[in-house]
Amino acid sequence: MAHLTETAAGTREFGSLRDVPESSAAVVDLLAVLAYGELSAFDRMAEDARLAPDLTRRAALSEMAGLEIANYRRLADRLAELGADPAEAMRPFMAAIDGYHDQTEPRDWLEGLVKAYVGDSIADDFYREVAAFLDGPDRDLVLEVLHDHRYTDFVAGEIRAAVEADPKVANRLALWARRLVGEALSQAQRVAAERDALPALVMEGTEDLQAVGALFKRLTAGHAARMAAVGLNA
Repeated sequence: MAHLTETAAGTREFGSLRDVPESSAAVVDLLAVLAYGELSAFDRMAEDARLAPDLTRRAALSEMAGLEIANYRRLADRLAELGADPAEAMRPFMAAIDGYHDQTEPRDWLEGLVKAYVGDSIADDFYREVAAFLDGPDRDLVLEVLHDHRYTDFVAGEIRAAVEADPKVANRLALWARRLVGEALSQAQRVAAERDALPALVMEGTEDLQAVGALFKRLTAGHAARMAAVGLNA
């Protein structure tokens, strides 16, 4: 966990860098969890690329891994601007994110694609919602580091083609997707229990529990629509 000390002016000091306003604590946590997610995604994609059935697909996933590490760099730089040590800011989120990946290691190319399609898309939807509560520069940064349509289109196209070629794989991949969602929710609850700044940011932005419920309904609807788009049941 990053070293925090309260100051008389109502600020927190992150590590050995300059003081950070109390209101920035949630932003630091948000950017830190995103940064570690990008760093982990780089490792995961580089490894999953080796499962590719041919060099064209291997190269495509490797290029996506390159984008992840570039996004990590942007987030780490912004954390430093806010006065946080990037490594220390990310540390509280390592256990949850590593736990998710350890529990959902794909056995083959298709499972790796579904993991990217389901897990990354749900995370992107959530961060897109939370970004609306941020000020301009940080809001723009969060939106810019989310996966673009080229990434989603490639992964969705691969899954759709596999299901059309062999409809029997649909049930296996749908079950795998449900496991991914369950594990992601479990680890997200772990983070929420340990780091109150992020849930507070969501609650402050949505203002009431009804709005929070509506947010999660949108996340669920988006997931169901994506699953249907590639021929899988949510």
